[in-house]
Amino acid sequence: MLTVPIRQLGESERATVERILDQDPYAGAQIAERVAAHGLNWWRSDGRIYGYGTGRRVESICWSGAHLVPVCTTPAAVSAFADLLGAEPRICSSIIGRSDAVLELWDRLGGHWGPARDVRPHQPLLVADREAPVAPDPEVRLVQPDEVEQLFPAAVAMYTEEVGVSPLLDDGGRGYKRRISDLVRSKRAYARFVGDRVVFKAELAIVTRRTTQVQGVWVDPEFRGRGLAAGAMAAVLRDALRRVAPTVSLYVNDYNAPARRLYARCGFVPNGSFATVLF
Repeated sequence: MLTVPIRQLGESERATVERILDQDPYAGAQIAERVAAHGLNWWRSDGRIYGYGTGRRVESICWSGAHLVPVCTTPAAVSAFADLLGAEPRICSSIIGRSDAVLELWDRLGGHWGPARDVRPHQPLLVADREAPVAPDPEVRLVQPDEVEQLFPAAVAMYTEEVGVSPLLDDGGRGYKRRISDLVRSKRAYARFVGDRVVFKAELAIVTRRTTQVQGVWVDPEFRGRGLAAGAMAAVLRDALRRVAPTVSLYVNDYNAPARRLYARCGFVPNGSFATVLF
């Protein structure tokens, strides 16, 4: 266990990390998925997990990789994580997690890492553990491997609209297309087609034994305002609960009033707030 307040955790502390992740299965979902797949040996994955605690007990953890994700952090833990991470160059493309922890981390790290491209301080975290009270759209289904080419333009449009930059910029979109293909192969990508055209899409971006997190929800602009989204999300929710995990979670920008109304209509309930810092 910890002999100093903060240090990198290894495979021998896996049970400790899983205990903390179970305390907040929604904020810790991204880490829980990686720990289940790779364990805690940093060279087997693409990041490291740091633990904070006084005495013999780990109280808080923080994943540092492509994203920076704090879980169950106290103010003292946030300060310690910031001191450690601020001494190194930034490697993450975003900071994601519970609002209080993310915003405090950014307040302490901003002077070291320079300006952010965007800060989204309040993103309601929503959770559902039962099927929607609206009828699911029977036309929404899992995307098949030979349909990736039809799905990809819709995925690019969603990403560009949501994040504010195109996923095609860095490598022509090859890495992003691999990610979409992986989601399709693992039966985690949904769409409604009109002919060969995708008019609705969503993915289960994260899957753990406690929850699956929906991301990438998108409706073709030409089809918005027609009432398509509620039935489509109800179909995703039904399949995810029956086949994948006992709860479905997601987070949404607070200014996106139509999306928030949609998720409320589908039975999602608030579970606190996330924040995201984008670089």
